[in-house]
Formats: sequence, C-alpha cells, structure tokens
Amino acid sequence: MYLTVSDENSLIVACKKKEAWARRQLYERYAPAMMGICARYSDSLSSAEDILQEGFYRIFTKIDTYKGEGSFEGWMRRVFVNTALEMLRKTRPVISMEMVEETLFFETFDVSVLDRLTADEICKYISELPAGYRTVFNLYAVEGYTHEEIAEMLHIESSTSRSQYHHARALLQKKIKQFYS
Repeated sequence: MYLTVSDENSLIVACKKKEAWARRQLYERYAPAMMGICARYSDSLSSAEDILQEGFYRIFTKIDTYKGEGSFEGWMRRVFVNTALEMLRKTRPVISMEMVEETLFFETFDVSVLDRLTADEICKYISELPAGYRTVFNLYAVEGYTHEEIAEMLHIESSTSRSQYHHARALLQKKIKQFYS
C-alpha cells in the first residue's frame, strides 16, 4: 500500500528503517530538484541520469549520517554535488591546463539581451561550457561556494577557481552575444 507522508521527519525516519515506500516517496519528492543539479554538472542527459542514480544510492545508504542539523534538502544537495564532482573526476580531468591558458576576452554585456533569455536557454548555454568551466561556474554562481571551498573540493588553487569562473562568464557572454547579434 502506498502511504502519503507529509512530515519530512517521518519520511526520513522511515527511510532510515529502509522502508521501500518511504524511499520511493523521497525519490518522487526530490528527484526533479536533484536532477537539475545533476544536469548542471553533466554534458548529457545520460550522464545526468547516472549522477542522479548514484546520488540517490548514496542518500539511501548514508541517510543515517543526516543528524537533523540544517535542512534535509540542503544535505541532499551537498551529496549530489559531491557525487557529480566525483563522477566527473573519474571520467575526465575537471581542469585542464589548456583551458587555463585559453585566451578569452571579458566584454561588457547588453542587459537588454539578458531580459530576453529564458531559464532554459541560460541552462543550455551553461551545459555547453567545457567541463572545468561548467563545474566551477555551477559551484560558485549557482551553489554559492567560495573560491577557497571550490579549490579544496576540486584539489586546485583558489586562483585557478577564480580564473575558471572568469573564463566561464566570458565564454557565456560570448555565446549569448553571438546568438543575439
């Protein structure tokens, strides 16, 4: 029988007891938001789905480590970001020296162009960034990590994080400007 649990704490307790109905409901409740995170760190739908699957596996196997401090969704977001970063490290280097040495020009941007963009279009442009740029951009601009935190997570220098972020912004601006020119 499929039960409805409105109280998040009751759902968490049931998941800790490995109740299948609770795991299914947790997945249904949070999968769309977590898929958004996965998609931001991947370059394809299949890669995002792999991250989603691995992330929920980790949620279900490590839910006992959630101590109720802070929001549960925030805890889940950290698990998914870390899962995405680990999977990226396994498949390819996140930051390549070629990317760091690439020359991009930072240009002023016409704000009226930004008013015409939809959220889906912005996400599309972000997904087209090289993996290193996309990763740092998402961690800094979307997830709100500092460059020092990003450097620690990715095992790079904070100056490299700043550089990657700067290059990601410049490349995004260039792509958007080309499309709307």
